[in-house]
Order: sequence, then C-alpha cells, then structure tokens
Amino acid sequence: MGRGIGIVAGSGRFVTEAVSELRRSGLRCVVLSIEGESRPGLRSAADAFSSVKPGELGRALAFFKDQKVSEIVLLGKVRPDAVFRRENFDVETWRRLEKMKYKSATAILETAFAYLKGQGLKVLSPGPLLARHFYSPGVLTRTRPSPAVLKDIDFGLRLARRAADLEIGQTLVIKGGAVVAVEGMEGTDRTIQRSGRLAGPGFVVVKAGRTSQDVKVDLPAVGLNTIKTLLRAGGAALGLEAGKVAFFQKQAAVRLADAQGASIVVRSMD
Repeated sequence: MGRGIGIVAGSGRFVTEAVSELRRSGLRCVVLSIEGESRPGLRSAADAFSSVKPGELGRALAFFKDQKVSEIVLLGKVRPDAVFRRENFDVETWRRLEKMKYKSATAILETAFAYLKGQGLKVLSPGPLLARHFYSPGVLTRTRPSPAVLKDIDFGLRLARRAADLEIGQTLVIKGGAVVAVEGMEGTDRTIQRSGRLAGPGFVVVKAGRTSQDVKVDLPAVGLNTIKTLLRAGGAALGLEAGKVAFFQKQAAVRLADAQGASIVVRSMD
C-alpha cells in the first residue's frame, strides 16, 4: 500500500477524476467529503471515505488521525455562503470564526488549515500533484479566436487578476470590451448562466489567479462542465491564465468546444 494522503474534497466535477489519478500514481487516498459540495461517485474512487459539514474541524481531524495520514490537500471549492450558516460549524470552529475580522472564503480556509497544521497535519500544495493539468500559453482548440475575442480575453484577464486580488472572484465575463458579470458567491457556472441572459451570444469567460496565489487553500480550476455551461449560454471563448488555472478533462472539453465553434485560449499574465 502506497503513501497515504488526506484529501479534503469540495465541489467540482474534476475532483473524482483527480482522486482516481492520484490513486493510479500509487497514493492511498483518504477522502473527506464536504457535505453539500462533493459529487456522487467520489466514495467509490477513494481508499477510505467520510464526510463532514464545512466547519466540523474536530471531526475532520479525528478522521485523518484515525486513518493515520499526516499530509492533506484541498481539491475543489467550498461555497463561501457556508460561512453564514451556524449549523455548518462545530462549537470550537464557530468560536474561531467569530474572532476573525474578515470572513472571506480564503481567510476561513487559511484559518482552518492553520488549525489542522497546529494539530500535526501538513497541508500540501496540489500544484505538484496535478502539474499536468496546467497548460502553457496558446490556443488549445482548432477554432481560433477572432481578434475581437482575443482582445476581450486579454482585457478580461487583467481585470480578473485585480478582482481575484480583492477577494471578489476569479471569473469575469466580457463582451465587446464591457464587463458583463463578475463572479460572486454563486460560483463560475451561475456567473456564466447569468451572463448569457444579460448579454446574449458572443461573450467570453476568463479566469485568473491572484498575484500571489496560494493553491493550498484555493486552486482556480475549470473543466468540461465549464465549457458545457459556456456553450449552453452562448459564449464564444474561454480564456485562462497560464500557470495559475488548472484545466481538467481537457481533451473532452476541447472536442466539445471545437464541435460548436468556440475557442479555449491560455494566456500569460507575466
């Protein structure tokens, strides 16, 4: 049996695929699912499995200790609105939360992982484990973006970086040089859906990381479902920041985008 690793599993269709990939690499995957976030099928992909509410740090620690893992990694997202629901937290975690001056999703995760680290768990960066899902600058699809679309992508990525740095969101939607929508607590997919209703066909979706992105607590990612949502809403292209945004299920996503005439573009922000 290989080295054990604890996986805190949030939302995202890519999480199950990532767990399966890590198991194939020889790791023993001990998965702690966040209730209301993780998708069906995750249990069968894990070597050991349990679930907790977003703020049950005591149960999380006990599970990892029982499974004798000393390293953990976060995969997927935890919805920021969980912070508003007292029932999601055990007593001790809620007390820690009340003492926080700022309650952004990143700040809460940093506080949670600081506690787990203090209890002997090492928090790993998922970057090295998932390195093959980060892509170099270029156009990934056969469908080339028009000059106007590429201009919107470059414009949007610069703004998305600023929004991410301000803890607002990492996804923006642009059309004709205008900001159609900024990701809030609703997440990427709902932001895209809203944009389709607001702007109609032809918009672009961009996703960027922070200037100093700590992927231990927040790994920006997209996947096949992002492309499906974009196409259903009438989007023309997806733009990603190279080296900061992971792209899962890339082959299937590229095939689907090409079949419907959309572009997927990776751009450097350096």
